[in-house]
Amino acid sequence: MNKNLKKPELLLPAGSLDRLKTAFLYGADAVYAGMPGTCLRNKISFTQSEMKQGISYAHELGKKVYLTVNLFTHNRDIPKLKELVDSLKDLNPDGVIVADPGVFAYIKKEVPGLPLHISTQANVCSALTAQYWKDQGASLCVLGREVPLVEIKEIRKMCPDIRLETFVHGALCVSYSGRCLMSNFMTGRSANKGNCAHSCRWKYKVYLEEETRPGELMQMDEDEHGTYIMNSKDLCWLPRLNEILPIGIDSFKIEGRNKSEYYAAIAARAYRAAIDDWFKEPDSWTPERYMREIETLQSRGYTVGFLDGNAGPEAQNYTVSASNGTWRYAGLVRGQKDGRIIMEVKHKIVRGMELEFLSPYQFDPIQITVEDFYDEKTGGLIDAMSSGHLGQAILIELSESLLAKLPPLSVVRTKIA
Repeated sequence: MNKNLKKPELLLPAGSLDRLKTAFLYGADAVYAGMPGTCLRNKISFTQSEMKQGISYAHELGKKVYLTVNLFTHNRDIPKLKELVDSLKDLNPDGVIVADPGVFAYIKKEVPGLPLHISTQANVCSALTAQYWKDQGASLCVLGREVPLVEIKEIRKMCPDIRLETFVHGALCVSYSGRCLMSNFMTGRSANKGNCAHSCRWKYKVYLEEETRPGELMQMDEDEHGTYIMNSKDLCWLPRLNEILPIGIDSFKIEGRNKSEYYAAIAARAYRAAIDDWFKEPDSWTPERYMREIETLQSRGYTVGFLDGNAGPEAQNYTVSASNGTWRYAGLVRGQKDGRIIMEVKHKIVRGMELEFLSPYQFDPIQITVEDFYDEKTGGLIDAMSSGHLGQAILIELSESLLAKLPPLSVVRTKIA
């Protein structure tokens, strides 16, 4: 291994303040977040005040927050840019992710010195394009998801003076680097305005019409599984990190700003451990341990996407578009009270249920069979609690040693029966 090789920044999504803090708790070096109307995710629960709090929190930890402004502007969006710039000056993020060249030029002029990152939406797929953006003043390029491993190596070698970032995990869509009009056409909801309806995940029926038999539509089935012909599996490069890490990519990015704290925790802890362990012992590194962890997330199945070139049929899930998994998000640790853990309930908890508490201080989960637990509000002993009301929480007695391993925002999971 090259002794000068640096660990890549592990960059996690954050759609809320809790998710930001959870990502950092489980090992993220940085997070990216956005404000509604200026990025590609409308379902974001940050207020300006919370965003400012999150950035301050990150800086206290010596970590970073990047804000996404990767919309493509129409004329009606231009007046928003003045307000956006004022927000950026107030928030003082560590960088801003942009796709539109006009937005890039506007922010560069109005907020000089703010690091500008080029979004995957800009389709940076060659050294020529990466060099162009460096010459314009960009400090980092997010490579398009369509760039294969051999070309990533070439771009890194040909562009040593600009930081490069690649997506390593998360949802994929049928479009080119996320630039899609399908949702607009089907529903009027713009994928490039943060309001995608995920039309590519729908089940479609395909028909043939023979030229001399107009109106006689014959159904064409792809195979016995149905016709989810545009439903990509989820991206996961974790099994191939031993090939990717030696290249010297500066940042590994995980998709999912609309996902839960549980997703942020699992993705961060799996990739954090995998990266750190490879740097300790690259010759003996294998992915199985980390894959067992990442496979506890709901997914559509995993693919390496375009890593080896054009993705084939194995990258698609033709059977069903829903996410599947054998584990579910059971709860979130909110604190401690009288020697008991306070666990916000995310899924129904019943007496005798087996839970796995995931400590940010160790990789192996803490397995507990819950016998006695109490309503956090009344203190009364109960047999079950549902997650029907926001903030519903239970108290579980744990030893002092276990309590010390489970700080606030530790996540809890349970197997699906």
